[in-house]
Amino acid sequence: MRPVNVLTRNHVRVTGRAGAPVVVLAHGFGCDQNLWRLVVPALERDFTVVLFDHVGAGRSDLSAWSAERYSDLDGYADDVLAVCRTLDLGPVVFVGHSVSAMMGVLAAARDPGAFAGLVLLAPSPCFVDDPSTGYRGGFSVADIDELLESLEANYLGWSGAMAPAIMGNPERPELGEELTAAFCRTDPAIARVFARVTFLSDNRADLANVSVPTVVAQCSRDAPATRSPRRRWVRSSTRRFREASW
Repeated sequence: MRPVNVLTRNHVRVTGRAGAPVVVLAHGFGCDQNLWRLVVPALERDFTVVLFDHVGAGRSDLSAWSAERYSDLDGYADDVLAVCRTLDLGPVVFVGHSVSAMMGVLAAARDPGAFAGLVLLAPSPCFVDDPSTGYRGGFSVADIDELLESLEANYLGWSGAMAPAIMGNPERPELGEELTAAFCRTDPAIARVFARVTFLSDNRADLANVSVPTVVAQCSRDAPATRSPRRRWVRSSTRRFREASW
């Protein structure tokens, strides 16, 4: 087995101020590091900024992807830690969007010393409703089954319908078009596996294992994630909640 070059595998890029506090930006399902292009210029003035693609996305090494390794979020969390350890830039602030938020949660629980803090953007520890506990994830089991069946039957068609709905902002159709294009650039076979991981993972129990300071930012109009459970996630002493929309 050939040695893994983490920086190549995940197409890691480092920009911004050398020696400044480090911010690691992690994209969500169907996207790549280009998602952050409008945010990076504002961060570069004050931070060292680390960008990377999850294996199977963007310009990552597709040959490094396997359905076995990436059948759950643990493989992705391992990659996050590998990127941090390879760069050896000290404790980082990890900014995870959507499903990447839970990757950050898992990584920080395993190695809290690697993280100065977490910023979780539009996160969900579980997308599936749990009537037994009253937890509302935003989707019923039937909803998720239908979503995944549609994706597996016609990924490109699913992307064209779902991406604009996920993006919202109908007054700015170019945003939905950009997300659709990003979805369609993803290999359908990889996307099918990643979608199952994204929508079927249940990381509610993992939240209690996070000890680093964490900010949760939830958009009030985020289609895939609801707001109701968020305030019950974590100990209030080290978490701050912000609601935003645009």
